[in-house]
Amino acid sequence: MMHESSAILPPTVGWALLAAFSVLWIALGFYWGRRNKNFEDHALAGRNIGLALGSATAAATWITSNTTMLAPQFALQLGVWGMLAYSTAAFGLILFAPMAARIRKLMPEGYTSGDFFRLRYGRVSWAIFLVFTLFYSLTWLVSMAMAGGIMLNALSGIPYGWGMSVILGVCVLYTMRGGLAAVIGTDFIQSLIIIVGIVIVGFAVLSHVSMEEIHGNLSAERPALLDVLFPAAIMAIFNNMLFGLGEVFHNNVWWSRAFAFRKGVGPKAFALGGLIWFPVPIAAGFIALASGALDVPIPASDMVGPLVISEVLGEAGAIAIFVIVFCSLASSIDSLLAATSDLVTEDIYRRMIRPAASQHNLKTVAQYVTLGLGVLTWAVCLPRIGTLATVLFFAGPLVGAMIWPIVTGLYWRRANSAGAVGGMLIGAGVGLACYFAIGWYVATLIATAVSMIWVLACASFSKSRYDWANLKESA
Repeated sequence: MMHESSAILPPTVGWALLAAFSVLWIALGFYWGRRNKNFEDHALAGRNIGLALGSATAAATWITSNTTMLAPQFALQLGVWGMLAYSTAAFGLILFAPMAARIRKLMPEGYTSGDFFRLRYGRVSWAIFLVFTLFYSLTWLVSMAMAGGIMLNALSGIPYGWGMSVILGVCVLYTMRGGLAAVIGTDFIQSLIIIVGIVIVGFAVLSHVSMEEIHGNLSAERPALLDVLFPAAIMAIFNNMLFGLGEVFHNNVWWSRAFAFRKGVGPKAFALGGLIWFPVPIAAGFIALASGALDVPIPASDMVGPLVISEVLGEAGAIAIFVIVFCSLASSIDSLLAATSDLVTEDIYRRMIRPAASQHNLKTVAQYVTLGLGVLTWAVCLPRIGTLATVLFFAGPLVGAMIWPIVTGLYWRRANSAGAVGGMLIGAGVGLACYFAIGWYVATLIATAVSMIWVLACASFSKSRYDWANLKESA
């Protein structure tokens, strides 16, 4: 942990920035939330989001704290391939674009990704999906809240626990009040701040050190990072790409947007969001590769981004990275809180506990679930555990095992519940075993491959043909 004497910013500056952005996001959340009259307004913003807001929310939600802090960690540990590996997550958004159109066509009244599993594969598959996706959602929330505490501590000496608590609390407050409308509105502002900030920071780093100096330092000090045949890095490329596909394809963050976007907007918004996002982790990873040439000491790999920028730009750089990471944190935490609370409200409370619940009651429950998720995340984050990569990629086998049940379920009538259940359980089980036996950088890849074989085999031998009309059942 950093001490006040070694931090770049005085704690008073850090607290002032934190207070200013906290007040801004909470005020915006309350402003946009005033229009929410029922659960559908709260969860799906009236199903009327246009292209500009749609593209911005897709990009901003995917520019997580992991993009701005974990991408540099990838570069520092795995070199050039590691830097490019993280950018492959853009394919998740790009390939989800046609799926969004398919989802909206098949499920015009749908609310969640859980609705799809329940109607397409039955209750056993639905239950497994809920366990997997809720576990993944918690790990994503934990990784982002951790990043917030780490960033504030590294830059201003604010204690990790206090910084993490404030950022998480702010996101919980405005998401509870404003729902998806507030999430998407703040995402638009946050995406502009993030993109402009990263461009400015990238040029600032290049003004202090040349590409030749960076290459020379890496060649002399860490040649493995330039090795195009670095085995772990090559595996990480495919592992991260599949992790990105699994994250997007299954998670209600993206399904809720597919249901919320105006008809015809989804494919364009997700494709544009992926293209906007693609260069961001490359720029963030480049910053890490410059750390050696700039002679910046790195006490922990997931702190490399903030420390390099602070070294190059001093207090102005520390403020810039503070603002960028705070926006990336808020744009993702709020989205995940909203989507996960909607999933719990729709799939657990409404479907299992109170089927006759009114729209007003569902909205109230969703708000309380958001609060509960925030408290649970806070409790898990308080004792800092591992690095961002180890926390996030532990869920990789689970999300990888869900790719093929979703893809085949949307496009192939032969896909069946035996394939979905076996694909998720066997794929995740083998992937987790490889996570511990080999490493996080192969776990998702193996889980996806095993799941694919099982799902396709079951579908090939199936004699059943699913009736797509069943997915149009009112959710």
